[in-house]
Amino acid sequence: MKVFKAGAAAAVAAVLALTATACGGGKAGDTAASGGTGKDKIVIGIKFDQPGLGLKTPDGKFSGFDVDVATYVAKELGYQPDQIEFKQAVSAERENLISNGDVKLVVATYTINDKRKAKVDFAGPYFLAHQDLLVRADDNSITKAEDLNKKKLCSVAGSTSAQNVKTKLAPEADLREYPGYSECLTGLENGAVDALTTDGSILAGYAAQEKNKGKFKLAGLKLSDEPYGIGLKKGDKDLQTKVNAALKKMVEDGSWQKAVDTNLGPANYRAEPAPQITEGS
Repeated sequence: MKVFKAGAAAAVAAVLALTATACGGGKAGDTAASGGTGKDKIVIGIKFDQPGLGLKTPDGKFSGFDVDVATYVAKELGYQPDQIEFKQAVSAERENLISNGDVKLVVATYTINDKRKAKVDFAGPYFLAHQDLLVRADDNSITKAEDLNKKKLCSVAGSTSAQNVKTKLAPEADLREYPGYSECLTGLENGAVDALTTDGSILAGYAAQEKNKGKFKLAGLKLSDEPYGIGLKKGDKDLQTKVNAALKKMVEDGSWQKAVDTNLGPANYRAEPAPQITEGS
């Protein structure tokens, strides 16, 4: 009888162990017992619709500067490319994705500011962007923000970029809000609007797309500072330290500059030098 009880207990323990293993992959960066690496995968939030930064292509692959940064950081954390799961991180959901544990990191043109730091922590910054204007390649009438007075300015609905121009720099600009950047680009191409505004890095990505080459140009303005950071769960100082170390290494070994040149160079985007890391220090 004792032998039976011992055998039953062992069987129950085995079933529980299998159940725990099967349920263990649900959250970002869970550890797996199999494979010998001790790590299963890491889930990283990126943008899916920003060419040059974070783009999911029709064949299901990912490209862009943020993708390259995320892949490098993941490698330094012990994850190979096939262990990375990219999850779409739309702007309004980035804090929720981190807080809920749906992603381990967010690398998605994520500007560091005090409002966001009340909810999540950041590593970095790893890139310094500036708000800029995109105009038609043959339009030489817009060289500064004030030139937008009496002209049609496009941005996405709810964008702070357009409001920044209209309230501070060109109060007589005719602001047109479209659902997405692609609609703004169509309007810019056909003359329905005169300029599009958001971060210069984002604009450069659109301008560098094969279908847009030669059609648009950046005004080259610096209407605001946008330091991009890597978002992570608030209070995770160990992860913050490791990500900062990875970012420093990426700059030092030349991988950061290579990623900038590859992804943003085709649009003649002049990136700032890699910024000093301030978060967590």
